[in-house]
Amino acid sequence: MTDLATRATELPTLDVAAVRADFPILSRRVHGRPLVYLDNAATSQTPRQVIETFDDYYGRYNANIHRGLHTLADEATAVFEGTRETVRGFLNAAESREIVFTRGTTEAINLVVGAWGRANLKAGDEVLISRLEHHSNIVPWQLLANELGFTIKVIPVDARGVLDMEAYRELFTERTRLVAVNHVSNAFGTVNPVGEMAAIAHGHGARILVDGAQAAPHQPVDVRAIDADFYAFSGHKVYGPTGAGVLYGKAALLEAMPPWQGGGEMIKTVSFEAGTTFADIPHKFEAGTPAIAEVIALGEALRWVEGVGLPAIGAWEQRLLAHATERVSQIDGLRILGTAPDKAGVLSFVVDGAHAQDIGLLIDQLGVAIRTGHHCAQPLLAQFGLDATCRASFAAYNTLEEIDVFADALHRVIGMVR
Repeated sequence: MTDLATRATELPTLDVAAVRADFPILSRRVHGRPLVYLDNAATSQTPRQVIETFDDYYGRYNANIHRGLHTLADEATAVFEGTRETVRGFLNAAESREIVFTRGTTEAINLVVGAWGRANLKAGDEVLISRLEHHSNIVPWQLLANELGFTIKVIPVDARGVLDMEAYRELFTERTRLVAVNHVSNAFGTVNPVGEMAAIAHGHGARILVDGAQAAPHQPVDVRAIDADFYAFSGHKVYGPTGAGVLYGKAALLEAMPPWQGGGEMIKTVSFEAGTTFADIPHKFEAGTPAIAEVIALGEALRWVEGVGLPAIGAWEQRLLAHATERVSQIDGLRILGTAPDKAGVLSFVVDGAHAQDIGLLIDQLGVAIRTGHHCAQPLLAQFGLDATCRASFAAYNTLEEIDVFADALHRVIGMVR
Protein backbone atom coordinates (compact mmCIF):
# COMPACT_ATOMS: atom_id res chain seq x y z
CA MET A 1 0.00 0.00 0.00
CA THR A 2 1.30 3.48 -0.89
CA ASP A 3 1.97 6.12 1.75
CA LEU A 4 -0.97 8.09 0.36
CA ALA A 5 -3.30 5.12 0.63
CA THR A 6 -2.07 4.27 4.13
CA ARG A 7 -2.65 7.82 5.30
CA ALA A 8 -6.14 7.84 3.77
CA THR A 9 -7.24 4.73 5.66
CA GLU A 10 -6.14 6.25 8.97
CA LEU A 11 -8.27 9.40 8.58
CA PRO A 12 -11.90 9.88 9.70
CA THR A 13 -14.76 9.05 7.36
CA LEU A 14 -17.65 11.06 5.96
CA ASP A 15 -21.34 10.34 5.38
CA VAL A 16 -21.06 10.95 1.65
CA ALA A 17 -24.65 9.96 0.89
CA ALA A 18 -25.91 12.65 3.28
CA VAL A 19 -23.54 15.18 1.75
CA ARG A 20 -24.64 14.35 -1.79
CA ALA A 21 -28.30 14.79 -0.82
CA ASP A 22 -27.59 18.50 -0.34
CA PHE A 23 -26.52 19.02 -3.99
CA PRO A 24 -29.39 19.12 -6.52
CA ILE A 25 -27.07 19.22 -9.53
CA LEU A 26 -25.65 15.80 -8.73
CA SER A 27 -28.92 14.21 -9.90
CA ARG A 28 -28.28 15.54 -13.42
CA ARG A 29 -27.52 13.34 -16.38
CA VAL A 30 -25.04 14.42 -19.05
CA HIS A 31 -25.21 12.79 -22.47
CA GLY A 32 -27.59 10.26 -20.95
CA ARG A 33 -25.24 9.28 -18.13
CA PRO A 34 -25.12 10.23 -14.44
CA LEU A 35 -22.94 13.29 -13.94
CA VAL A 36 -19.51 12.59 -12.46
CA TYR A 37 -18.21 16.04 -11.58
CA LEU A 38 -14.43 16.13 -11.09
CA ASP A 39 -13.69 19.78 -11.86
CA ASN A 40 -13.89 21.04 -8.30
CA ALA A 41 -10.58 22.92 -8.33
CA ALA A 42 -12.13 25.24 -10.91
CA THR A 43 -15.58 25.55 -9.29
CA SER A 44 -17.22 23.36 -6.69
CA GLN A 45 -20.93 22.64 -6.78
CA THR A 46 -23.34 24.40 -4.42
CA PRO A 47 -25.58 22.86 -1.74
CA ARG A 48 -29.28 23.70 -1.68
CA GLN A 49 -28.86 25.58 1.62
CA VAL A 50 -26.64 28.09 -0.20
CA ILE A 51 -28.90 28.26 -3.25
CA GLU A 52 -31.89 29.02 -1.03
CA THR A 53 -30.20 32.09 0.47
CA PHE A 54 -30.69 33.89 -2.85
CA ASP A 55 -34.46 33.34 -2.79
CA ASP A 56 -34.53 34.38 0.84
CA TYR A 57 -32.58 37.59 0.27
CA TYR A 58 -34.34 38.73 -2.90
CA GLY A 59 -37.75 37.57 -1.73
CA ARG A 60 -37.66 38.90 1.83
CA TYR A 61 -35.12 41.67 2.57
CA ASN A 62 -33.51 42.87 -0.68
CA ALA A 63 -32.02 46.30 0.06
CA ASN A 64 -28.73 48.14 -0.08
CA ILE A 65 -26.62 47.88 3.04
CA HIS A 66 -25.13 50.30 5.57
CA ARG A 67 -26.73 53.53 4.37
CA GLY A 68 -30.43 52.86 4.77
CA LEU A 69 -32.49 53.45 7.91
CA HIS A 70 -35.48 51.33 6.96
CA THR A 71 -36.18 47.78 8.13
CA LEU A 72 -35.03 45.95 4.99
CA ALA A 73 -31.74 47.84 4.92
CA ASP A 74 -31.15 47.07 8.59
CA GLU A 75 -31.84 43.39 8.03
CA ALA A 76 -29.60 43.15 4.96
CA THR A 77 -26.80 44.98 6.74
CA ALA A 78 -27.03 42.72 9.78
CA VAL A 79 -26.81 39.52 7.70
CA PHE A 80 -24.05 40.90 5.48
CA GLU A 81 -21.92 41.96 8.46
CA GLY A 82 -22.76 38.70 10.19
CA THR A 83 -21.09 36.97 7.27
CA ARG A 84 -17.93 38.95 8.00
CA GLU A 85 -17.90 37.43 11.48
CA THR A 86 -18.50 33.97 9.98
CA VAL A 87 -15.45 34.42 7.75
CA ARG A 88 -13.41 35.70 10.68
CA GLY A 89 -14.15 32.51 12.56
CA PHE A 90 -13.51 30.34 9.50
CA LEU A 91 -9.98 31.78 9.18
CA ASN A 92 -9.43 32.34 12.92
CA ALA A 93 -8.65 36.00 12.25
CA ALA A 94 -8.29 38.20 15.31
CA GLU A 95 -10.95 40.75 14.30
CA SER A 96 -13.78 40.93 11.79
CA ARG A 97 -12.39 44.26 10.52
CA GLU A 98 -9.50 42.25 9.07
CA ILE A 99 -11.93 40.67 6.59
CA VAL A 100 -12.42 42.49 3.27
CA PHE A 101 -15.01 41.22 0.80
CA THR A 102 -13.94 41.01 -2.85
CA ARG A 103 -15.20 39.30 -5.99
CA GLY A 104 -12.72 36.46 -5.45
CA THR A 105 -9.06 35.56 -4.99
CA THR A 106 -7.99 37.39 -8.14
CA GLU A 107 -9.49 40.68 -7.01
CA ALA A 108 -8.12 40.18 -3.49
CA ILE A 109 -4.59 39.78 -4.86
CA ASN A 110 -5.03 42.78 -7.13
CA LEU A 111 -6.15 44.79 -4.10
CA VAL A 112 -2.91 43.93 -2.28
CA VAL A 113 -0.87 44.70 -5.38
CA GLY A 114 -2.64 48.00 -6.04
CA ALA A 115 -2.81 49.26 -2.45
CA TRP A 116 0.02 47.68 -0.44
CA GLY A 117 2.36 47.09 -3.40
CA ARG A 118 2.03 50.52 -4.93
CA ALA A 119 2.61 52.17 -1.53
CA ASN A 120 5.50 49.99 -0.38
CA LEU A 121 7.50 48.83 -3.42
CA LYS A 122 10.00 50.78 -5.49
CA ALA A 123 12.76 50.25 -8.03
CA GLY A 124 15.40 47.85 -6.76
CA ASP A 125 13.05 46.00 -4.37
CA GLU A 126 12.38 42.28 -4.75
CA VAL A 127 9.23 40.14 -4.63
CA LEU A 128 9.53 36.34 -4.39
CA ILE A 129 6.89 34.33 -6.25
CA SER A 130 6.80 30.55 -6.55
CA ARG A 131 6.70 28.71 -9.86
CA LEU A 132 3.59 26.91 -8.58
CA GLU A 133 1.48 30.06 -8.76
CA HIS A 134 -1.78 30.64 -10.57
CA HIS A 135 -1.51 33.48 -13.07
CA SER A 136 -3.57 35.67 -10.74
CA ASN A 137 -0.62 35.69 -8.33
CA ILE A 138 1.91 36.40 -11.08
CA VAL A 139 0.46 38.81 -13.63
CA PRO A 140 -0.63 41.61 -11.23
CA TRP A 141 2.89 41.68 -9.75
CA GLN A 142 4.43 41.75 -13.23
CA LEU A 143 2.24 44.70 -14.21
CA LEU A 144 3.31 46.65 -11.13
CA ALA A 145 6.96 45.63 -11.56
CA ASN A 146 6.92 47.00 -15.10
CA GLU A 147 5.59 50.27 -13.72
CA LEU A 148 7.73 50.65 -10.59
CA GLY A 149 10.89 48.77 -11.55
CA PHE A 150 11.14 46.19 -8.76
CA THR A 151 12.42 42.66 -9.44
CA ILE A 152 10.46 39.40 -9.34
CA LYS A 153 12.47 36.36 -8.25
CA VAL A 154 11.10 32.85 -8.75
CA ILE A 155 11.10 30.17 -6.05
CA PRO A 156 12.00 26.94 -7.89
CA VAL A 157 10.08 23.65 -7.91
CA ASP A 158 11.52 20.14 -8.09
CA ALA A 159 10.39 17.23 -10.27
CA ARG A 160 7.70 16.27 -7.74
CA GLY A 161 6.14 19.73 -7.80
CA VAL A 162 7.57 20.59 -4.38
CA LEU A 163 9.06 23.99 -3.58
CA ASP A 164 12.83 24.02 -3.06
CA MET A 165 12.95 25.43 0.46
CA GLU A 166 16.72 25.73 0.54
CA ALA A 167 16.64 27.80 -2.63
CA TYR A 168 13.80 29.83 -1.10
CA ARG A 169 15.97 30.75 1.86
CA GLU A 170 18.84 31.73 -0.41
CA LEU A 171 16.70 34.05 -2.53
CA PHE A 172 16.28 36.57 0.30
CA THR A 173 18.35 39.72 0.32
CA GLU A 174 18.08 43.02 2.14
CA ARG A 175 15.87 44.18 -0.75
CA THR A 176 13.22 41.43 -0.41
CA ARG A 177 9.89 43.01 0.51
CA LEU A 178 7.22 40.36 -0.08
CA VAL A 179 6.62 36.66 -0.75
CA ALA A 180 3.59 35.65 -2.85
CA VAL A 181 2.78 31.94 -2.66
CA ASN A 182 -0.22 29.65 -2.85
CA HIS A 183 -1.20 27.46 0.07
CA VAL A 184 -2.16 24.64 -2.30
CA SER A 185 -1.24 24.41 -5.98
CA ASN A 186 -4.27 24.38 -8.26
CA ALA A 187 -2.33 22.53 -10.97
CA PHE A 188 -0.56 19.82 -8.93
CA GLY A 189 -2.26 19.84 -5.52
CA THR A 190 1.01 20.45 -3.66
CA VAL A 191 0.44 21.72 -0.10
CA ASN A 192 3.07 24.34 0.63
CA PRO A 193 4.57 24.91 4.11
CA VAL A 194 3.23 28.45 4.30
CA GLY A 195 3.73 28.77 8.04
CA GLU A 196 7.42 27.97 7.69
CA MET A 197 7.65 30.26 4.66
CA ALA A 198 6.03 33.09 6.61
CA ALA A 199 8.49 32.68 9.48
CA ILE A 200 11.43 32.85 7.08
CA ALA A 201 9.99 35.90 5.31
CA HIS A 202 9.33 37.71 8.57
CA GLY A 203 12.86 36.90 9.72
CA HIS A 204 14.06 38.95 6.76
CA GLY A 205 11.59 41.77 7.39
CA ALA A 206 9.39 40.78 4.42
CA ARG A 207 5.63 40.32 4.19
CA ILE A 208 3.80 37.25 2.87
CA LEU A 209 0.64 36.99 0.76
CA VAL A 210 -0.94 33.53 0.66
CA ASP A 211 -3.33 32.51 -2.11
CA GLY A 212 -5.66 30.17 -0.25
CA ALA A 213 -8.16 29.50 -3.03
CA GLN A 214 -7.33 25.77 -3.14
CA ALA A 215 -6.72 25.34 0.59
CA ALA A 216 -9.93 26.75 2.07
CA PRO A 217 -12.17 23.96 0.65
CA HIS A 218 -9.93 21.13 1.84
CA GLN A 219 -8.36 21.86 5.22
CA PRO A 220 -8.77 24.10 8.26
CA VAL A 221 -7.03 27.46 7.78
CA ASP A 222 -5.68 29.45 10.72
CA VAL A 223 -4.23 32.72 9.50
CA ARG A 224 -2.81 33.51 12.92
CA ALA A 225 -1.03 30.15 13.18
CA ILE A 226 0.37 30.67 9.68
CA ASP A 227 1.15 34.28 10.58
CA ALA A 228 0.03 35.34 7.11
CA ASP A 229 0.08 39.06 6.43
CA PHE A 230 -2.53 38.59 3.70
CA TYR A 231 -4.66 35.55 2.85
CA ALA A 232 -7.18 35.28 0.00
CA PHE A 233 -9.81 32.77 -1.09
CA SER A 234 -12.84 32.52 -3.40
CA GLY A 235 -16.40 31.54 -2.58
CA HIS A 236 -17.01 29.45 -5.68
CA LYS A 237 -14.28 26.96 -4.76
CA VAL A 238 -15.61 26.37 -1.25
CA TYR A 239 -19.20 25.34 -2.12
CA GLY A 240 -20.32 28.96 -2.38
CA PRO A 241 -21.32 31.34 -5.18
CA THR A 242 -19.26 33.01 -7.85
CA GLY A 243 -18.63 36.72 -7.43
CA ALA A 244 -17.75 36.65 -3.73
CA GLY A 245 -14.35 36.23 -2.13
CA VAL A 246 -12.25 37.31 0.80
CA LEU A 247 -9.05 39.13 1.56
CA TYR A 248 -7.75 38.76 5.09
CA GLY A 249 -5.14 41.31 6.10
CA LYS A 250 -3.55 42.11 9.42
CA ALA A 251 -5.30 45.17 10.79
CA ALA A 252 -2.16 47.30 11.07
CA LEU A 253 -1.30 46.64 7.42
CA LEU A 254 -4.81 47.38 6.18
CA GLU A 255 -4.95 50.59 8.19
CA ALA A 256 -1.68 51.79 6.70
CA MET A 257 -2.70 50.98 3.11
CA PRO A 258 -4.31 53.60 0.89
CA PRO A 259 -7.70 52.84 -0.71
CA TRP A 260 -7.64 50.78 -3.86
CA GLN A 261 -10.86 52.01 -5.46
CA GLY A 262 -12.91 55.14 -4.86
CA GLY A 263 -16.67 55.51 -4.62
CA GLY A 264 -19.54 55.21 -2.23
CA GLU A 265 -19.28 53.64 1.22
CA MET A 266 -15.46 53.77 1.42
CA ILE A 267 -15.47 57.40 2.62
CA LYS A 268 -16.09 59.38 5.78
CA THR A 269 -16.35 62.81 4.16
CA VAL A 270 -16.06 64.18 0.61
CA SER A 271 -15.44 67.82 -0.18
CA PHE A 272 -14.19 69.70 -3.23
CA GLU A 273 -12.51 72.17 -0.91
CA ALA A 274 -11.04 69.90 1.79
CA GLY A 275 -10.71 66.65 -0.16
CA THR A 276 -11.84 63.24 1.00
CA THR A 277 -11.35 61.31 4.21
CA PHE A 278 -11.76 57.55 4.19
CA ALA A 279 -13.78 55.03 6.14
CA ASP A 280 -12.24 52.73 8.71
CA ILE A 281 -11.17 49.24 7.66
CA PRO A 282 -12.51 47.09 6.17
CA HIS A 283 -14.97 49.44 4.47
CA LYS A 284 -12.14 51.58 3.10
CA PHE A 285 -11.56 48.76 0.59
CA GLU A 286 -15.21 48.05 -0.27
CA ALA A 287 -16.20 50.82 -2.65
CA GLY A 288 -19.72 50.84 -4.05
CA THR A 289 -22.56 48.38 -3.62
CA PRO A 290 -21.07 44.95 -2.98
CA ALA A 291 -22.37 41.59 -4.16
CA ILE A 292 -24.73 41.45 -1.18
CA ALA A 293 -26.59 38.24 -1.99
CA GLU A 294 -23.37 36.49 -2.98
CA VAL A 295 -21.60 37.45 0.25
CA ILE A 296 -24.57 36.27 2.30
CA ALA A 297 -24.53 32.99 0.35
CA LEU A 298 -20.79 32.67 0.99
CA GLY A 299 -21.50 32.82 4.71
CA GLU A 300 -24.02 30.01 4.38
CA ALA A 301 -21.49 27.95 2.38
CA LEU A 302 -18.89 28.32 5.12
CA ARG A 303 -21.42 27.30 7.73
CA TRP A 304 -22.25 24.24 5.63
CA VAL A 305 -18.55 23.35 5.38
CA GLU A 306 -18.07 23.76 9.11
CA GLY A 307 -21.16 21.66 9.76
CA VAL A 308 -19.76 18.79 7.70
CA GLY A 309 -16.28 19.39 9.11
CA LEU A 310 -13.14 20.27 7.18
CA PRO A 311 -11.09 17.49 8.81
CA ALA A 312 -13.65 14.94 7.60
CA ILE A 313 -13.82 16.55 4.14
CA GLY A 314 -10.04 16.56 3.81
CA ALA A 315 -9.80 12.97 5.00
CA TRP A 316 -12.40 11.76 2.50
CA GLU A 317 -10.67 13.60 -0.34
CA GLN A 318 -7.41 11.87 0.59
CA ARG A 319 -9.21 8.55 0.19
CA LEU A 320 -10.52 9.60 -3.19
CA LEU A 321 -7.08 10.79 -4.25
CA ALA A 322 -5.44 7.52 -3.16
CA HIS A 323 -8.01 5.44 -5.03
CA ALA A 324 -7.81 7.59 -8.17
CA THR A 325 -4.01 7.52 -8.11
CA GLU A 326 -4.02 3.74 -7.85
CA ARG A 327 -6.54 3.31 -10.65
CA VAL A 328 -5.02 5.65 -13.22
CA SER A 329 -1.47 4.46 -12.47
CA GLN A 330 -2.50 1.16 -14.09
CA ILE A 331 -3.04 2.84 -17.46
CA ASP A 332 -0.12 2.38 -19.86
CA GLY A 333 1.52 5.60 -20.97
CA LEU A 334 -0.16 7.76 -18.32
CA ARG A 335 2.11 10.00 -16.26
CA ILE A 336 0.99 11.81 -13.11
CA LEU A 337 2.26 15.36 -12.60
CA GLY A 338 2.62 16.46 -8.99
CA THR A 339 3.77 13.73 -6.65
CA ALA A 340 4.41 15.78 -3.52
CA PRO A 341 4.23 13.79 -0.29
CA ASP A 342 1.70 16.31 1.01
CA LYS A 343 -0.97 17.14 -1.54
CA ALA A 344 -4.66 17.93 -1.75
CA GLY A 345 -7.29 16.16 -3.86
CA VAL A 346 -5.91 17.13 -7.28
CA LEU A 347 -4.76 14.59 -9.88
CA SER A 348 -3.01 16.03 -12.95
CA PHE A 349 -1.77 13.75 -15.69
CA VAL A 350 -0.73 13.42 -19.32
CA VAL A 351 -1.01 10.44 -21.63
CA ASP A 352 1.52 9.48 -24.28
CA GLY A 353 0.10 9.94 -27.76
CA ALA A 354 -3.08 11.68 -26.62
CA HIS A 355 -3.77 15.40 -26.31
CA ALA A 356 -5.39 16.58 -23.09
CA GLN A 357 -8.14 18.45 -24.94
CA ASP A 358 -9.18 15.32 -26.86
CA ILE A 359 -9.37 13.35 -23.63
CA GLY A 360 -11.45 16.05 -21.96
CA LEU A 361 -13.94 16.31 -24.81
CA LEU A 362 -14.41 12.57 -25.18
CA ILE A 363 -14.67 11.76 -21.49
CA ASP A 364 -17.42 14.38 -21.22
CA GLN A 365 -19.45 12.25 -23.64
CA LEU A 366 -19.32 9.55 -20.97
CA GLY A 367 -20.69 11.94 -18.32
CA VAL A 368 -17.37 12.74 -16.64
CA ALA A 369 -16.35 16.37 -16.16
CA ILE A 370 -12.61 17.04 -15.78
CA ARG A 371 -10.46 20.08 -16.58
CA THR A 372 -7.91 20.24 -19.38
CA GLY A 373 -5.47 22.96 -20.39
CA HIS A 374 -2.73 24.92 -18.64
CA HIS A 375 -4.85 25.64 -15.53
CA CYS A 376 -3.58 29.25 -15.46
CA ALA A 377 -0.17 27.85 -14.48
CA GLN A 378 1.84 28.15 -17.68
CA PRO A 379 5.22 28.80 -15.99
CA LEU A 380 4.84 25.58 -13.98
CA LEU A 381 3.82 23.43 -16.94
CA ALA A 382 6.59 24.92 -19.06
CA GLN A 383 9.17 23.55 -16.59
CA PHE A 384 7.90 20.07 -17.46
CA GLY A 385 7.81 20.74 -21.20
CA LEU A 386 4.01 20.79 -21.30
CA ASP A 387 1.33 23.15 -22.52
CA ALA A 388 -1.61 21.22 -21.06
CA THR A 389 -2.59 18.44 -18.67
CA CYS A 390 -5.77 16.68 -17.68
CA ARG A 391 -6.87 17.41 -14.12
CA ALA A 392 -9.38 15.58 -11.97
CA SER A 393 -10.10 17.30 -8.66
CA PHE A 394 -12.22 16.02 -5.81
CA ALA A 395 -14.78 17.32 -3.33
CA ALA A 396 -16.76 16.08 -0.35
CA TYR A 397 -19.60 14.76 -2.53
CA ASN A 398 -17.50 12.57 -4.82
CA THR A 399 -17.57 8.81 -4.30
CA LEU A 400 -15.21 5.90 -4.79
CA GLU A 401 -17.69 4.56 -7.34
CA GLU A 402 -17.38 7.80 -9.31
CA ILE A 403 -13.60 7.38 -9.30
CA ASP A 404 -14.08 3.93 -10.85
CA VAL A 405 -16.42 5.39 -13.49
CA PHE A 406 -13.79 8.04 -14.23
CA ALA A 407 -10.95 5.53 -14.47
CA ASP A 408 -12.93 3.18 -16.71
CA ALA A 409 -14.02 6.07 -18.94
CA LEU A 410 -10.47 7.34 -19.13
CA HIS A 411 -9.18 3.93 -20.18
CA ARG A 412 -11.87 3.75 -22.89
CA VAL A 413 -11.19 7.26 -24.17
CA ILE A 414 -7.42 6.76 -24.33
CA GLY A 415 -8.00 3.68 -26.46
CA MET A 416 -10.00 5.85 -28.86
CA VAL A 417 -7.50 8.70 -29.28
CA ARG A 418 -4.21 6.80 -29.50
